[in-house]
Amino acid sequence: MGYQIFQWTSARLQKGEEILVERHFDAAPERVFDAWINPKLASKWLFRSPASTEKDFELDARVGGSWKVSDENDPTAYAAIGKYLAIEPPHRLVFTFAMPQFSPEHDRVTVEIAAEDDGSVLKLIEEGLSPGEERPFKNGWNGMFDDLAALLG
Repeated sequence: MGYQIFQWTSARLQKGEEILVERHFDAAPERVFDAWINPKLASKWLFRSPASTEKDFELDARVGGSWKVSDENDPTAYAAIGKYLAIEPPHRLVFTFAMPQFSPEHDRVTVEIAAEDDGSVLKLIEEGLSPGEERPFKNGWNGMFDDLAALLG
């Protein structure tokens, strides 16, 4: 599949902070990538926690397609939304990310996956964070990646 990109810009990205999260998985890049775009797999780890109750999980995994994950974490309802900007299986995925209940701003998330030894390494860069958001967002991704590692076995 050829590289595709959907044009998207944000003033927030020009002034925002960014984080890098890197993780090794004992799975081939194809399996790791599939866990991001296959709704049956992604719904088990992406924007989920042990305390959440799933409400909606929608992935239109195509360039320009939208995604939405909403759940309840007693008693609060949360939603994460975005659009796919680039999809290059099994190595690169770029999408916007927002939680409208907290802010109308969208961050940009880039996921790069490469073969490494007997598995793969995933690098995630999130751009557009407000100052001070870096640690909570990094912790959130690391927690989700723990769940992803368990899913991939």
